[in-house]
Amino acid sequence: MKKTGLNLLFAFLSTGALAQGTFSGDFMTNLNFFMKDSLIGAADNPLYDNALSGSDAWLTLRYATNNGFTFLVRADGFANSNLKNPVAPNTDFGIGAWNVTKELGDLTISAGSIYDQIGSGILFRSYEDRGLLIDNALMGFEVKYRFSDHLNGKGFMGQMKNNNTENNIINNVRYAPVVKGLNFEGEFSVGKVRLSPGVGALNRTLDANSMLSVVEALNAQPIETRFEPRYNMYAFSLYNNFIYKTFSWYAEGTYKTHEAIAQTNLASSLLTDHDGSVLFTSLNYGRKGYAINLTGKRTENFVMRTSPSETLLKGMLNWQPIVAVLRPLRLMSRYTPASQDLSEMAGTANVSLAPNDNTTFTFTYTHINTLNNDKLYREVYGEGIYSGIDNWILEGGVQYLEYNIALYQNRGSSVNRPVLYAITPFAEVTYKINEKKSVRFEGQYMSAAYDYGAWAFALLEYNVAPSWSISVSDMYNAVPNPGTDNIRYVDPGNHYYSVFCAHTRDANRFTLAYVKQVDGINCTGGVCRYEPAFSGIKATITSSF
Repeated sequence: MKKTGLNLLFAFLSTGALAQGTFSGDFMTNLNFFMKDSLIGAADNPLYDNALSGSDAWLTLRYATNNGFTFLVRADGFANSNLKNPVAPNTDFGIGAWNVTKELGDLTISAGSIYDQIGSGILFRSYEDRGLLIDNALMGFEVKYRFSDHLNGKGFMGQMKNNNTENNIINNVRYAPVVKGLNFEGEFSVGKVRLSPGVGALNRTLDANSMLSVVEALNAQPIETRFEPRYNMYAFSLYNNFIYKTFSWYAEGTYKTHEAIAQTNLASSLLTDHDGSVLFTSLNYGRKGYAINLTGKRTENFVMRTSPSETLLKGMLNWQPIVAVLRPLRLMSRYTPASQDLSEMAGTANVSLAPNDNTTFTFTYTHINTLNNDKLYREVYGEGIYSGIDNWILEGGVQYLEYNIALYQNRGSSVNRPVLYAITPFAEVTYKINEKKSVRFEGQYMSAAYDYGAWAFALLEYNVAPSWSISVSDMYNAVPNPGTDNIRYVDPGNHYYSVFCAHTRDANRFTLAYVKQVDGINCTGGVCRYEPAFSGIKATITSSF
């Protein structure tokens, strides 16, 4: 299987009919050098004791011919990598993705690694996120057809890529259940109104071994909780994007039929028989001087995986959007709420005001509970940006946060670990020395009584556009939590220094950083995972051609 993509590519390219075309591609690599630091917990695992260094790399090649063929092959390499398991090295090399696509007028046929989605991705999404080592490509076939200027359709079938097996993170393993999908999307205008409706359907069929695992799990449960599992799960989605002048409204409703799902939020994990649903909507309205965004989502028992036996990042079929606003600021990002598959009622209101060309204010309120009205997340956020002084940009604001650390970070029960409350003021000042050079300062302080306690963060950055960026930062545990809520290391002298340098030249970007990182949750694209403390050097190279 590892050679399939290359063999197909070389076979086609060797024919004279496909000799003319265009090559393109990209390359990315991460290099890590592990430097032991027992004080912060970066120690006592094979990465720091034995491996000492590790790397990940991806090389993608694309070839588009003049007669409608497109070929893609991606080589993935992992050498003592910590991406799959943050506390243990993993090594593998092979063809991570391959695809052959042919356009035949209004018909497009693809085979190999399929990356696509239905609607917003709630029903189905196959995608790659290298930062979290997510690569749930659909390995199979996809057919797209353009019925008219206003209607398109697609269908696909195959198996989901499995990059979670031990000592194997390349494309030679697939989850056994079969996935099939159908999707139609339209694009219509009625006067000044533009409508983009869509409908989708998905079917997942369990294989015999997956069904056997479900039956064994059910037989181990109390008799009163058992039920007859189903081989097939069906799911459907209806969505539309409505646009009128500066007003837009996206709405999507998704339903899945009964199947066995793991109730991981219970004290004892049980399989239960439920159908599921998601309602998602987003409204946007803007005029000169202000903009309003409202987002809401209701989720009930909507677990979409290749089988009920898969958890965490394994066997994912879909992606649920995060309703809360993702904050890139260092301290705030530690407590980003992940979407909940089993029970969530979430809403966010975001308002931006621009009284003049030099001033902008943003205000946000987010409210997330379970369907049983248990508190999950609250955020009250405000910031202002002022650029009315020559060469200066001033920004400041504050966040108030309530975060259910027991649920989001699996830190025991809410009885012995209360909801985390935090207030985080922040400020940022940018001075433009000239058209290319600038200096930026960023400061944050998070007042919190749980987890590690209060934090202070400061960063100083120097930029020479478009070539250089250099920064130094420190994250300091200013007021450590001395109680049992603190996780591992209580030391008021803990500093987490970082020094970063980036250089961009043509289509190439190089970074080098010395990093001390506290353990915590890292969230990307709606998927969160725990990362242990890190101490050492990180380097990256990205290039496109």
